[in-house]
Amino acid sequence: MSSPIESIKAEIMPEKPTKQRLFLVAILCIGLFVCFLDRVNISVLVANEAFLVDMGIKGQPVKIGMLMSVFLAVYGISNFVLAPIGDYLGPRKAMSLCVAIWALSLFVGGIATTFTTMLVARVILGMGEGLYYPLQSVFVKNWIPPQERGRSNAAWSIGQSLAPAVAMPFFAYVVGTWGWRDGFWVALVITLIPLYLFWFRTTDTPRTHKKVNALELKHIEEGLATEQQGQEATKDTFKQRFMTFAGNYRYWLLVCWYMMMNIIAWAMLSWLPTYLKSARGFTWTEMGWLASLPFVLGVILKVFAGWITDRTGKNAPLLAGCMFVAAVSMYFAASVSGKYPAALFLTCATASNVMAIPAAWTLLQGLVPAKTLGTAGGVMNGISTGTAALSPMFLGFVISLGNYSAGLYALVAVGLIGSVSAAVLVYQKY
Repeated sequence: MSSPIESIKAEIMPEKPTKQRLFLVAILCIGLFVCFLDRVNISVLVANEAFLVDMGIKGQPVKIGMLMSVFLAVYGISNFVLAPIGDYLGPRKAMSLCVAIWALSLFVGGIATTFTTMLVARVILGMGEGLYYPLQSVFVKNWIPPQERGRSNAAWSIGQSLAPAVAMPFFAYVVGTWGWRDGFWVALVITLIPLYLFWFRTTDTPRTHKKVNALELKHIEEGLATEQQGQEATKDTFKQRFMTFAGNYRYWLLVCWYMMMNIIAWAMLSWLPTYLKSARGFTWTEMGWLASLPFVLGVILKVFAGWITDRTGKNAPLLAGCMFVAAVSMYFAASVSGKYPAALFLTCATASNVMAIPAAWTLLQGLVPAKTLGTAGGVMNGISTGTAALSPMFLGFVISLGNYSAGLYALVAVGLIGSVSAAVLVYQKY
């Protein structure tokens, strides 16, 4: 029984809704930040001569491209094979498992003495991160009301752009000062942060979280109930979950767009530091901060994209417009002669390409029932990333022929295909 003083305080200061869903989004952002930090450190390493010599791949751009392509291939396969595990285990346990696998991959990379061992480390990392990525959307679907998802998806996906922005100059400093192995040990220590957060600070649903009060729970569940009206319950077998979205051609148009976006994103992420240093003649220091600029701009644009999505309720125009701007920017990056204009156009292309990622996941969350979202997200991410796995090796082959510009022109065509697929969804008012 409450005291008179407590009753008076309750009347004067009525209870306010907690904000645990915002804390969850912050954890997702931190998790994705570390996820990309772990995977992109290799982009800096392949511009480091000592690393290339130790791995025996100096002057072999196809093998250099394999370090990213092998990761992406396993990553894409894992999205298919492992993503359904998240639907059964729940996002908290599954994501904690993922982070533990990342830590193992970093340990193997840090002790690697051969190119083959380094590839094994990349395979392990691909397995862990392949399961991880789609589960973020499951958390958002479980915790965030539909009217807040645009900003929430933008907030957690900021980690995807913020990590390369920080990683490029940070790892350039670590590797340049202490050596390439220390890059792995530093990343390993940082990876313990999301492992702690997911295991001890999250729950699968807001109802089971001790710090979510009744007012916040009501706000969340009322929004989710509105969304679920008219949706049929789904079965538990993989085939039945898959069939709930497999016949929706709009889903496959979104997959096509996401595939083109990933091809461009991973081509840029893999080769941008090397391109700036080798093809355009920037110094090691200049390469570090110039390579981070596209991702700094990407953070700003994603925030803007989340605001637009929630304000307009439309996602497809953003998908089409951003991809088209990326394609045009890459064309000019390949065409101009000056190194600074080229870097500027590459910054615009890379940032525009990833700007609409929050809109893509918001659209997916509206197209697919909650119970199959992990599977649907895994299929979308698996197909797109599996295809994107070819881009680093392909560009490595083009580079071995002595032509960086041809690779950029190929990416222009990829961008135009993505723009057209999203344009169909624009026509249908999505």
